[in-house]
Amino acid sequence: MSAHILFVEDDVNLGFVIRDTLENVPFQVTHCTNGVDAWATFQAGSFDVCLLDVMLPQSDGFTLARQIRAVNTQVPILFLSALADKDDRLQGLRLGADDYLTKPFSIEELILKINVFLRRTITPADHQSLRHTMLNRHNLTLTVNGQTQTLTHREADVIAYLLDRPNTLVRRDELLRAVWGDDDYFMGRSLDVFISRIRKRIAQDPTIRIDNVHGVGFVLRQ
Repeated sequence: MSAHILFVEDDVNLGFVIRDTLENVPFQVTHCTNGVDAWATFQAGSFDVCLLDVMLPQSDGFTLARQIRAVNTQVPILFLSALADKDDRLQGLRLGADDYLTKPFSIEELILKINVFLRRTITPADHQSLRHTMLNRHNLTLTVNGQTQTLTHREADVIAYLLDRPNTLVRRDELLRAVWGDDDYFMGRSLDVFISRIRKRIAQDPTIRIDNVHGVGFVLRQ
């Protein structure tokens, strides 16, 4: 079956073009034009990816993302927005989004990003552990000192990469290319947001920590 995408965009013309293109991939697309309807639709359905505009009538995309993340931490969220300011983009990531595309963007890039989320393949090491912390990549869960948390796809990718390389310097550009596929300035700022989120998740295990090597990268210490 084709993937089911929740697409939230209030611009009628842009919404039609993107929906029509995605349906020809083919994806199953449910299109909403405001945040209130989108939230009700999300609660009533099952979706593989959420594409959210930020500036929406009735309830904005940031509010919608916050609502989605409160009940589902696993579904990938990708913002599509004309708000190109770095603070807006970082706010979206801090709310739990997995990626952020600024308008205008290429439809090919959008489809590529959607497919990256959809074809997440589980490596032979479905379970990775270090000290009192265990990652289950299949279920997207992280268990720290017996307490289990649910991760986003991208959080799981970053944690898995670091767990594979304990006590080893992982360069920023290496990690960005491995997880994001590129290492431009904004992706670098995105990485900092994800590292901050992960530090909070592993804080209950005092035997490990993520250290910054200023301007170079990170080391997962044990």
